[in-house]
Amino acid sequence: MRSPAAWLRGVRHPEAFHGDGVARGFFEGWYVKLVSADRAQRWAVIPGIFQGLDRGASADDEAFVQVLDGLTGRSWYHRFDPAEFEASDRGFEVRVGPNRFSGSGADLELPQLRGRVEFTSPLQPWPVTAREPGIMGWYGLVPFMECFHGIVSFGHGLAGTLEVEGATVDFDGGLGYIEKDWGRAFPSRYVWLASNHIDATTGEGMDASLIASVAIIPWLGGSFRGSIIGFRHGGRLHKWTTYNRSTETRLEITDTHVRWSVSGPDGMLDLDAERVRGGLLHAPLRTAMHQRVEETLDARVAFRHTDRDGRVLLEGVADCAGLEVFGDTERLLAL
Repeated sequence: MRSPAAWLRGVRHPEAFHGDGVARGFFEGWYVKLVSADRAQRWAVIPGIFQGLDRGASADDEAFVQVLDGLTGRSWYHRFDPAEFEASDRGFEVRVGPNRFSGSGADLELPQLRGRVEFTSPLQPWPVTAREPGIMGWYGLVPFMECFHGIVSFGHGLAGTLEVEGATVDFDGGLGYIEKDWGRAFPSRYVWLASNHIDATTGEGMDASLIASVAIIPWLGGSFRGSIIGFRHGGRLHKWTTYNRSTETRLEITDTHVRWSVSGPDGMLDLDAERVRGGLLHAPLRTAMHQRVEETLDARVAFRHTDRDGRVLLEGVADCAGLEVFGDTERLLAL
């Protein structure tokens, strides 16, 4: 059981490890995205830990590093003994076997990726305040949430080279992104998308970054549809969330697109994401890590952000976008 001090430290540091003192029924994973300057290389590397529910056995416990080739959709899942996992509860420092991740970069020793990528600019997390400790707002203070989410960095520069399946690839001038999840299990139904490669036709999108998710959230014996969107551009973070009373004016999920419009204190945001086939990633259920989530890094998301007076602040296309649509979407839309 986590101590009150450890819980408070975790609230203040979403980027850090939250599993110290948690004996069973827990997972935590960090999603580290690496994109080369020419966007020809798009990789997601996901280190993490999973502990099953069974207190009498540990056969399902495992550390892991997942790898997704965002262009081809190929994916790999590398298992490690839990003893090979280490992580700090005070900051972003993770080790799985010989693979290390921190605020300064990533050292990779995997069959697909070998070498070191430096992070050349400071990580830029979702702000943490006393009232809103990160992307989840005050929900991040609720200890019985099924799944917690954190933004470790909206974007940071990359440098270095990796041996990608035997070929040397230059990541100098590339762009990275890091987010994470922890808790008991992933939501049973959700949509997630993220991109910090913003090609703007109206407004300045040089340092822009978009993260959006909607999911069924278990709550006090029932459930509700909760959504979080953060769009950082123009020197500030614009938010449309359940906890700031933003409202969805449209949410459509088809075989080819996700169309989503929201209205709130920061104006109106329209998203139109094209669904493309991706690779299967493993995701935590309560009993084991299951290969069930199809994800791509090749989606494109048309967007338009207007202020409350209807003036267009930023419009264009988010490229190299991560996109996941999982579960019974009819149930998700019905709530």
